[in-house]
Amino acid sequence: MNNQRFLLLGLIIIFLSGCTLAPEYTRPTAPIPAEWPSGPAYEDTLAEPGAPAASAIHWRQFFPDLRLQKLIETALQNNLDLRAAALNVERALAVYGIRRVELLPTVDAAASYYKARIPVDISGNEDTPTIEQFDVNLGITSWEIDFFGRLRSLKDKALEEYFATEQGRRSAQISLVSGVAGVYLVYASDRERLKLAESTLAAQEASYNLIRRRYEVGLAGELDLRQAQTRADAARVDVARFTRLVAQNENALNLLVGSTVPSELLPEDLSSVGLRGDISPGISSEVLLRRPDILQAENLLKAANANIGAARAAFFPRISLTAVFGTASGDLSRLFRPGQDAWTFAPQIVMPIFDARTWWALKATKVDREIAVTQYQKTIQTAFREVADALAMNGTVDDQLAAQESLVHASSETYRLSNARYLKGIDNFLVVLDSQRSLYEAQQGLITVNLARLGNQVKLYAVLGGGAD
Repeated sequence: MNNQRFLLLGLIIIFLSGCTLAPEYTRPTAPIPAEWPSGPAYEDTLAEPGAPAASAIHWRQFFPDLRLQKLIETALQNNLDLRAAALNVERALAVYGIRRVELLPTVDAAASYYKARIPVDISGNEDTPTIEQFDVNLGITSWEIDFFGRLRSLKDKALEEYFATEQGRRSAQISLVSGVAGVYLVYASDRERLKLAESTLAAQEASYNLIRRRYEVGLAGELDLRQAQTRADAARVDVARFTRLVAQNENALNLLVGSTVPSELLPEDLSSVGLRGDISPGISSEVLLRRPDILQAENLLKAANANIGAARAAFFPRISLTAVFGTASGDLSRLFRPGQDAWTFAPQIVMPIFDARTWWALKATKVDREIAVTQYQKTIQTAFREVADALAMNGTVDDQLAAQESLVHASSETYRLSNARYLKGIDNFLVVLDSQRSLYEAQQGLITVNLARLGNQVKLYAVLGGGAD
């Protein structure tokens, strides 16, 4: 019996020092340039000296607007997509726990007691004897000795999948934070557009009333009256359109936040929204490898790599062990005294001869790894494109904004002068209407550029990995 125990101890030691048949993992080459793009569009993309990386800036620091902070905080608590991502992490952790305990033996305990009186006609004695029997067993049932690392490979696969879901949760949080901020900015821009449309409508209606009075006294023709009416109607159309867009943006915010947004947390216009602008994109595109979505793709690649080890191990013998320790006695009064010890040791070896399914399973795991490599590299390429686009916008939007502001100023002066010339009878009313339209379009364009500038700051923060815990 001692020899058997020593044998079991030896098997345990071998099991604990076992290795896997998974191929050694090597990170694939990133299929992107080592440096960020350069050229006229990127001349102003360099951050201020000492500017931190996006991943080092907490979202509260990047979004100093207290109203926006409150919305993001509420969204992180209530958003169902983020909650589902967190539940996926918990599930992956549970699966990993299952794979870990598969490496350990299952220990069962059982006890039984039997008592019987033998009838006189059977025993042949006048006394009726009583027979008592008890058994106590402690056993290891179906313990697979992981000589070739099949269980270890499955455990490693589950661990990497757990890491992947955690990175997926971080990616979901980045998307949620930037999504709430983006809709918040769009809402602010549409509120500003609505105000502009309402003020333009008021001006157009005043102009129409003026032309109508001039028409009634014969100082203006019907063409001028109808032209003034068309501009007022066009402004009225825009008021209705932006009123609808503001309501729809509020609905989008409610969905992201997970509850109805109080009116006091909604912005009036873009000028009331401030963002932190000093973000460093780094001097190398290697910074992308720290993005959660790229880390997630790499974890899935490692999981596929570990799965190959499990598939390879299926070609080798599988050894399982059953061992039972027991005590038996025929006299219940001896329950607390040493009884008869029993030891059962039953190793089982399953030797695969040929199984086409096992061969095809290995081939499938290798293809899965190649798919994971492709997806990993595609994720890196997409990330590089996202950052490059954001840097190109960052390098040109200030010039565009300055030009748009100049256009608004010039259009405003043109409208003022054309209106004065019309009132003096120098120009016809068509010139006034044309200058009004140009001014309105320039003002709307300024709001669009401002939205693009602020939205790109949010995008650059997100695509560089900012916004996760």
